[in-house]
Amino acid sequence: MRIAIHAVGRLKAGPEKELAGEYLARAAGLARTAGIKSVTVSEYPESTAATALLRQADEAGRLLAGLDGRAVVIALDERGREMTSPQWAAEIARHRDSGIQDFVLLIGGPDGHGQAVAARADMQLAFGKLTWPHRLMRILLAEQIYRALTILLNHPYHRA
Repeated sequence: MRIAIHAVGRLKAGPEKELAGEYLARAAGLARTAGIKSVTVSEYPESTAATALLRQADEAGRLLAGLDGRAVVIALDERGREMTSPQWAAEIARHRDSGIQDFVLLIGGPDGHGQAVAARADMQLAFGKLTWPHRLMRILLAEQIYRALTILLNHPYHRA
């Protein structure tokens, strides 16, 4: 299975990009051992459309373009399902073990996800009820992917 993050917005050089990159590199280092082929990030520019609804629709189209119809799509949304890290690891393992080839995580733009993302998503996932800045969300997601892989491999990083 391949894990892909599709995110609206680009991380500029700086501490956020460095930290997200560190967690993604750690995850990539464990991926094969955990039965994951790759962990990648694709960034898409924010829409410049005139209204929030048009921006959401434009960004949804970008995030979903080219996705295999069989991909598992998880949309990050503050109204989504909350999970513990072990539950998240189990979710990844469940899809990996069922033969899913693409596990895609979507981070929307400042206006949130468009209707097309909500319609396509297999699950909406929340990292709590708070709204997180996109730069921090990218770090949190990268860390939770890394943590999930360590849980699956019984690595001591996750101490619960």
